[in-house]
Amino acid sequence: MVHQMAAAGGEPSAKPDSDDLFQTFYTEVKQIEKRDSVLTSKQQIDRLLRPGASYFNLNPFEVLQIDPEATDEELKKRFRALSILVHPDKNQDDQDRAQQAFEAVDKAYKLLLEPEQKKRAVDVIQAGREYVEHMVKEKKKQLKKDGKDQTVEEDDPEVFRQEVYKRTMKLFAELEIKRKEREAKDMHERKRAREEEIETAEKAKREREWQKNFEETRDGRVDSWRTFQAKGKSKSKAKEKRSFLKPPKVKMEQRE
Repeated sequence: MVHQMAAAGGEPSAKPDSDDLFQTFYTEVKQIEKRDSVLTSKQQIDRLLRPGASYFNLNPFEVLQIDPEATDEELKKRFRALSILVHPDKNQDDQDRAQQAFEAVDKAYKLLLEPEQKKRAVDVIQAGREYVEHMVKEKKKQLKKDGKDQTVEEDDPEVFRQEVYKRTMKLFAELEIKRKEREAKDMHERKRAREEEIETAEKAKREREWQKNFEETRDGRVDSWRTFQAKGKSKSKAKEKRSFLKPPKVKMEQRE
């Protein structure tokens, strides 16, 4: 590859050109495809978008297919490898689904970069394992009590792993359902509080408008009342005057 030359001295630039970057990317893709030949881009996309993925993908370790005890460096390498496989640019014939798969991988990686979030995920997995261990112990205890062979199917490491996997997925799903319920409840409470706030504001506005209207029309009401009182007094005086000018009644003389 030909590197850019510096303006002075003819020294090569430390920054590779776009051809170098593309070649590096292309080489990594080929290495990943060779190493994970049983997990092609299409298979990874199908895995990440399979029915029930919204719950399967709650386990970030399951999304990245990495062990909870993996180091940060191993986590970084796995994210890069998987993100290259499902990247939309590499899956031109299925970009929409590839984008969804890439987002699932990116979300899982970012979650595991947060120590507290990673600890919660590890705790859920540990709880699933402890549950299965307790279940196996109780099975053996019952078999011993019944005088039977204490061998159980979970003694097979693969069966045990599958049981832990299923229990862990169930725990993640239950936690997600509870989270959504809390979120819905909080949203309802916020909506109710907002409605009350709006109603209070509207009530205060109506009261201010009423008070303003009352103040603006007060002079008019006072003038009207004074006019009414003045007219009432005028009518009263006129009536008194008419009564004063009224001629006295003439008494009829009685004849004997």
